[in-house]
Amino acid sequence: MKKRLRHLPASLLATAALTLVGVPVAGLVAGWTGALGALAGIALVAVSYLISSLVVAWVDLVARHLLLVIVLLTYVLKFAAFGVVMWSAAETGWTGLPPMGVAIIVATVVWTGAQFWWIMRAKLPYVEISHTDSSAGSNS
Repeated sequence: MKKRLRHLPASLLATAALTLVGVPVAGLVAGWTGALGALAGIALVAVSYLISSLVVAWVDLVARHLLLVIVLLTYVLKFAAFGVVMWSAAETGWTGLPPMGVAIIVATVVWTGAQFWWIMRAKLPYVEISHTDSSAGSNS
């Protein structure tokens, strides 16, 4: 399963960098409540993507034929959870909701961008590499 999660360090590092920059900026713009909202939004995205990554890796390992169904179900549940959290915050009149919404959008772009960056730089074979002697079939 470890090889299915090799992208996580890059995404988590990018998310940590966003947290170090985004939370203070939100604090300067919208005060402590804005900083808390930004932190909550970044954390929500990081946790949801981490859970999604773990679910995809596990299903790919144990029941690959169910991968599409489970991934789609995971994303539906994840976005429903986002909606419930945002709705609940809106119902309380919490002023940290706008910074939280912005942070969710930015964190999603950062996480996805980090995954894209990792994929573009990863040395992933696009064919199965066999471990047979390559000289056995040569005509030289």
